[in-house]
Amino acid sequence: MLPAASSRAAGSPSPIVRLLVLLPLLLAAFCLLLQAQRRSPDVALGLTGGRDGGLRLRNEPSLEDSLGGGKGKTRQAGMGTAQNVVNSNALPNGAKKQGAKLAIATTTAAGVDSIKVWMRYHKSIGFSMFYLFLNGQVNHDAAIWELGRWSGVKLFPNNERLQHRHAHSRAWNETWLSAFFNKPCNNELFVMQSLNMEVAIQQAMEDGVDWIFHLDTDELLYPGGTGSFSIQEYMDSLDDDIDSVVFPNYEGLAERDDVTDPFTEVTLFKRNFAHVNSDEYFKKYSIVARGNPNYFTTYGNGKSAGRIQPHLRSNGAHRWYIYGKKPKEITSTEPTVLHYVYNKYADLKGRRDRCDCAPTDEDVKRCFILPFDREAFLASSLKDDKELRQYFRDKLVWSDRSQVKDLLKGGLFVRIHVPQVMTQMYRKMPDAGLILAGPEESKVTVMDAYQMPEESNEHLNVQVHSS
Repeated sequence: MLPAASSRAAGSPSPIVRLLVLLPLLLAAFCLLLQAQRRSPDVALGLTGGRDGGLRLRNEPSLEDSLGGGKGKTRQAGMGTAQNVVNSNALPNGAKKQGAKLAIATTTAAGVDSIKVWMRYHKSIGFSMFYLFLNGQVNHDAAIWELGRWSGVKLFPNNERLQHRHAHSRAWNETWLSAFFNKPCNNELFVMQSLNMEVAIQQAMEDGVDWIFHLDTDELLYPGGTGSFSIQEYMDSLDDDIDSVVFPNYEGLAERDDVTDPFTEVTLFKRNFAHVNSDEYFKKYSIVARGNPNYFTTYGNGKSAGRIQPHLRSNGAHRWYIYGKKPKEITSTEPTVLHYVYNKYADLKGRRDRCDCAPTDEDVKRCFILPFDREAFLASSLKDDKELRQYFRDKLVWSDRSQVKDLLKGGLFVRIHVPQVMTQMYRKMPDAGLILAGPEESKVTVMDAYQMPEESNEHLNVQVHSS
């Protein structure tokens, strides 16, 4: 009997052996199930890491393709994937996303079409309100009519009423803004932005906004690190006692000297020092600064959002303050502001027409706040076109592919493609895909109710005569 039993045991594995064989297979199947159910946000959005250290849409070109060294055959596939990102954030007419109500206030003289694309991009990541303070080419009737047609947009033309409101701001009696008073050009703009924000905060309170952001129309908020590519998701995750969030800025870098539309052509960015390794930062500082006065060409202190509450005010263009208490402020570790500055040769050349200042070292200090703006004004005023074009290439164009690769590898530069692809699609859509305001949507602003002294007297006279 024993030999027979031994023969059967040798012919078929025991239950324990079967279990040991099947267990790894079962575990592998379970892991595959988890991966299918819990795809990473990058996979869900069609994003993938590139060899060049950048974040791109799946099937987008490599660094070589982006710099013109590759065949670039996969661009159309990337566009298709980006369409899914856009569609996932699209809303039908009248629909509203749940969560915090977010508004952007901006002071702008950009073109109407550029403003539309800028608004549509920010609509797609969770903003519902736009307070546009209009200057220059958009501060006229045709542009006002066109921009005012769209849902979520409220306009503040730079007219006599707004200027009167500015002139009677409490800020003139306080010290926080006084260093910029009665100075031309950039100083004047900085004061105007701060005074406009007073109006925007009041409007946000009227509209039931939860958070207000101050962004320029050459900036895009990039909601990196969020599962649904939504800044609304990020703001909803914050603790209730947070008053302000700083978003470090990344500076866009031109890689050619013929860029005409930075949103759709620029994908290379200089990362903020808040997001890089400090050793690498100091090691490569001179290479990245490129002989410019600072590490960043313009500002490097980011932009911020303020929670709407009583006594909130702007603290310049970059921060918020609350009368009576110190705001509780945090800095985001992933969402950033992408700043597309001096990416076009026309931006540099046009600097000389931005201010009525003499091209002298002394006068530019009076007109411009930032060192490179002063240098750029002098260069655009004193150099001929050939010299200025070379200055642009030397200071602002990153065409050395090996150097770019090295800085990407070190984490000081980053490649970001998603805003590029999204804005390219919005450029192709009629009116950038914006939704017209419905008949029930109010376009009334706090400035419509603002009365200048002569209007108050007229109103009083009407009441007296009617009685």
